[in-house]
Amino acid sequence: MYLYTLNSSFMNRNSVVIKVQSLVKKYGELRAVDAISFEVYEGEIFGLLGPNGAGKTTTMEIMETLREQTSGEVFINGLDTRKYANQIKQQIGVQLQAAGYYPSLTLLELIDLFAGLYNVPVQPMELLKKVALEEKAKAKYKELSGGQKQRFSIATTLINQPKIIFLDEPTTGLDPQARRNLWELIKNIRNSGTTVVITTHYMDEAEQLCDRVAIVEKGKIIAFDSPDNLIDKLVASGFERKKEVKKANLEDVFLNLTGKEWRED
Repeated sequence: MYLYTLNSSFMNRNSVVIKVQSLVKKYGELRAVDAISFEVYEGEIFGLLGPNGAGKTTTMEIMETLREQTSGEVFINGLDTRKYANQIKQQIGVQLQAAGYYPSLTLLELIDLFAGLYNVPVQPMELLKKVALEEKAKAKYKELSGGQKQRFSIATTLINQPKIIFLDEPTTGLDPQARRNLWELIKNIRNSGTTVVITTHYMDEAEQLCDRVAIVEKGKIIAFDSPDNLIDKLVASGFERKKEVKKANLEDVFLNLTGKEWRED
């Protein structure tokens, strides 16, 4: 059995905002999520990592109250997802995919629409400024570049001033500038007091962003710790890369040559 190593600094400083206990999700005889347990602490960026079909997206959707578990318990800010889904939805932000937006509405119109659904007051320009889209306020959603659409999707998760946001592969398909800048945006959101739960297939992204990660395989958590601790354990086991690790990589070269500012299509 894998022994979970929790970061003591989070345990001492932060309260638990997500508690998952013996979570199971079955589809017929398939156990997509197989009795996993973990906690997420206030103010951290927590990563759910794993290959396609590992169960991480199903786990995320259960935490978001979008899917019901077969057994086990999930608590968001102390609320049971099976009993208090509506209250939980008022406290979280969920990143929508592109299909979730009306393409012919402007960004201001879309923010007003979502604010109305949440029944909360909002300052649309302030929200767009947080994601460097204030100059696109009157542009239609369908006119945005891929990077702009990703930034706007993150902006919509902040409309109801949530305590927790869930981001599902937020940088997929982005160029290096947009990807690195989105990392900074996510860090800024965390630094403002919002807990972030993220899935990604980019391990360098998880290493840069996440305070702790859970690696999921075949519905089970097979590793749980900070990225640094997991890397240190692997090195201590005798692992060596075949190629010597340099102080920079090709992406660093690319960004150094082309700049780090946002690029728009």
